[in-house]
Amino acid sequence: MPTRIAMTTRRYPLSFLVLSTLGILCALPGLISIAGFGAAIHPVLADPMAGLAFIVSAVALLGSGAFPLVIANLKENG
Repeated sequence: MPTRIAMTTRRYPLSFLVLSTLGILCALPGLISIAGFGAAIHPVLADPMAGLAFIVSAVALLGSGAFPLVIANLKENG
């Protein structure tokens, strides 16, 4: 008789999903700009410092998204 493995689905906080998605979307043009291909997308992205601003914003968004995830983990385990 085959055994069934109980799979629990994890629910992530909505704020984690939204902020992490925005962080990833913000990092993409930043990486493209820092790599030197930003001018092909938009003239403002030709400056590598604009790419750095996107990367810093992406890190801030990812950090802000991680906070609700840590709180949810603490609430679940604590």
